[in-house]
Amino acid sequence: MDNENIENKAAEATENRADTVHESAIATEPENDPCRQEITIEIPADVVAEEQEKLVAEYARQARVPGFRKGKVPASVVRNRFNDQLKEELLERLVPQYFQVAVMSSGQKPIATPSIKNLEAAPGEAIRFTAAFDVMPEFELGDYKSIKVEKPVVEVTDEEVQSEISSLQERQASYDPVNEDRALQDGDFAQVAFEATPKNVEVDKEEPVKMDEVMVEIGSPNTVAAFTENLRGAKAGEERSFEVSYPGDFYDHRLAGKNFDYKVKINSIKKKTLPEVNDEFAKELSPEMETLEQLKQAIRENLQAHRQQHADHEAKEKLIDALIEKHQFPVPKSMVDHQINLRLERGLRALAAQGMRTEDMKRMDFSKLRVAQTPAAIKEVRSGLLLHKIADAENIQVSDEELEREVHLLAHQTQQSPDEVKAQLAKDQGLDRIRARMRGEKALDFLYTSS
Repeated sequence: MDNENIENKAAEATENRADTVHESAIATEPENDPCRQEITIEIPADVVAEEQEKLVAEYARQARVPGFRKGKVPASVVRNRFNDQLKEELLERLVPQYFQVAVMSSGQKPIATPSIKNLEAAPGEAIRFTAAFDVMPEFELGDYKSIKVEKPVVEVTDEEVQSEISSLQERQASYDPVNEDRALQDGDFAQVAFEATPKNVEVDKEEPVKMDEVMVEIGSPNTVAAFTENLRGAKAGEERSFEVSYPGDFYDHRLAGKNFDYKVKINSIKKKTLPEVNDEFAKELSPEMETLEQLKQAIRENLQAHRQQHADHEAKEKLIDALIEKHQFPVPKSMVDHQINLRLERGLRALAAQGMRTEDMKRMDFSKLRVAQTPAAIKEVRSGLLLHKIADAENIQVSDEELEREVHLLAHQTQQSPDEVKAQLAKDQGLDRIRARMRGEKALDFLYTSS
């Protein structure tokens, strides 16, 4: 039986079973895991028989069996022909109901889908099973207000501002054709078209890579030397063929450890011209800027804000580490597993964005990846539980207006309307999760500010 069905069906449980279940349910705590609870439940034989007769009657009315008119199939035929389906549906109807009422009667609050074991369902007898499920850990808050961390103060130097100006100057550079009849030399930019064919046996089936317009600098340390060195001395209109072997640790994993045959045509030779850094330069970058000094001040403030945010984040991580050190308690495995899944999903999305192919991802050792992510996932779960409890203690809330602003931000980031985002989030309690995350962030900001 699908455990997910148990959770779905449990919502339909009726309280008229409460007295019977309360008498037959036995709650226990599995050894060495205080966050894991078990309940052994018995569904009386007369209840099983009654529900089974209802099912047989339903099947008799709806089943299509050769030799019988619809609605006239004998009960004996239904039991023989649909024995497996009847048993499966009987369990799906009764087990979630009795589990739901059992945990309600015992006052327990499962936080994840239960797993069912030791299921006994012999014909004509009571159904017995054990449901295992995670619950929230019980712990008391220590003196969290005594935790102190140093609040960093960051500075931005004139040299760093000038470095940013130089980067902007590079991005605003123009590339002008070299009209004289000469060969490529260091400092030139070659506008080329090329075809790259992989030579490795393992990737022979790959299609050649073709590019029609690519600009490369000759002799620059920022370009692949093995490629541009083969172009030095060539003239516009000339074609060259050569092989390039990329090292195994090459920054682009799509090329790392591979050999390629290149066919390159030099379409033109260009020279880079940097714009003059003055008030006009500032105005061209932003209509809000009137002078170069305004541009420098804006750059300084942006760098300051970015670095302060990064420094505050690192300080908050230290605060969380100190908070966790003061509060050692077990965490539910289901919550840790969920957090590991989220971390892996984020990692795979990042790899896909970097160009990793699906077939390469499938070859990854996910069991090792899960083990590697476990310590960080445990920390995230434990810190989340602590911050939630601190938010309760300090009466920290997230207003509807704050949640609405967050939804609008998500809508902007995903290029959707706020109503579309709300509709998607409403399907799986996404708004509640966002509110809980924001509440935890506010609790952390409270601790950081008061530390």
